[in-house]
Amino acid sequence: MKLGPSLLALVVAVSAASTMAAAIAQDRTAAPVALTADEMKWSPQGSLALPGLEQVSLVGDPSKPGPYTIRLKFPAGYKVAPHTHPDPREITILSGTWYTGYGEKFDSSLLKALPAGSFYTEPANLPHFVEVRDAVVIQVSGIGPSGRAFVASANPK
Repeated sequence: MKLGPSLLALVVAVSAASTMAAAIAQDRTAAPVALTADEMKWSPQGSLALPGLEQVSLVGDPSKPGPYTIRLKFPAGYKVAPHTHPDPREITILSGTWYTGYGEKFDSSLLKALPAGSFYTEPANLPHFVEVRDAVVIQVSGIGPSGRAFVASANPK
């Protein structure tokens, strides 16, 4: 049976959500976390990103096996070339408007505007790209180990 792109995306999203829920359920021995926004320690994302991108780890560590939740703060004018992640991710836009598209080449016509409160998924190994026009904060949950691999010769324009 051959699945169309929409059905395939749905199957991948449901599978990712089930996997994440199972991993979180198994991690009940972890210490509770209760942080105010002022208690979160933001830091540069380092060599993985252009200057200006900041990250705070809320739960877990994306570089290690297991569930994680991080927040990312992007400055205005930031673009991320087409790339993939080895793990499925769930993203909520907390502030600003996030523009994302799927594909191996950066194509502004494929960007979808997602204002604060929006949600989307990034299935594992699916190329996608990002444009940030005004400052944005997102929250990302996944199951590590995670990472990022840029698609060859796919720089933003």
